[in-house]
Amino acid sequence: MLNSNFKKYAVLFLFLTLAGWVKGQQLPQYSQYMFNGLHVNPGYAGYKTEGYIQSTYRSQWGSFPGAPKTTSVTADFSANEGTMGFGVSFVDDRLGPNVNTGGLLTYAYRMRTGRQSYLSFGLSGGFSRYSLDPSLLSPNDPDDPLIPEGRVNVTVPNLNSGLFFHTNKLYAGISVYNMIGKNAAGREDAALGYHDFHYYLTAGALMKISSAVQLKPSFLIKQVKGSPTNFDLNAMFILKEVLWLGGSYRSNAQVFENFLQDDLTT
Repeated sequence: MLNSNFKKYAVLFLFLTLAGWVKGQQLPQYSQYMFNGLHVNPGYAGYKTEGYIQSTYRSQWGSFPGAPKTTSVTADFSANEGTMGFGVSFVDDRLGPNVNTGGLLTYAYRMRTGRQSYLSFGLSGGFSRYSLDPSLLSPNDPDDPLIPEGRVNVTVPNLNSGLFFHTNKLYAGISVYNMIGKNAAGREDAALGYHDFHYYLTAGALMKISSAVQLKPSFLIKQVKGSPTNFDLNAMFILKEVLWLGGSYRSNAQVFENFLQDDLTT
């Protein structure tokens, strides 16, 4: 028999130890990405032409032990009259006994494509560190072979790229994350550190309804090989540039998961 703590962690632990087979989404989930596109597209760096430092915190299923918690800090700015963007980001993502920390440096080149339209190409590089701490589990059988004897740590490199187009009324972007690093760990028993390509497609617009009200709809489509296509639909009303009211809908569908590129290091 397993005690109550172990039962609560069992499902989470299976997802972590079998990640190499399941190939589900491994990057952190962001609910407010529309306020900070650097989380999903390196081409976003310097987009606002002013320096920004932002931090987000997300806690899901708060009453559940080991529930997901994500903290991030990002900073970006533009240079050379707005033709270049630079950024830095740090993330700490926790799920039960698993901790994913990472850091990225970002560069984007921005060019004018029209009177009020721009296209940016961005690259970001850094690292991800995956850790599994079995001491956070409480099994009745400490000799269970499925439980590691000690803390498992894997550090892998990261390379991401993206295109980001925008005008003063709309934006659209496409990006690919985890372009390298899946096989860099070189250990079959450290499957939690094997991360797959993550594809992002996003777009949004700003619509004037009246002199005091604007509508800002947007969407984000996310895809990982072997996982259903995940999509977010969002809409926000902006009242006199002071108050923002909105909502989001998230779901998934079987669309592209069987037609994706393998890791570049394969």
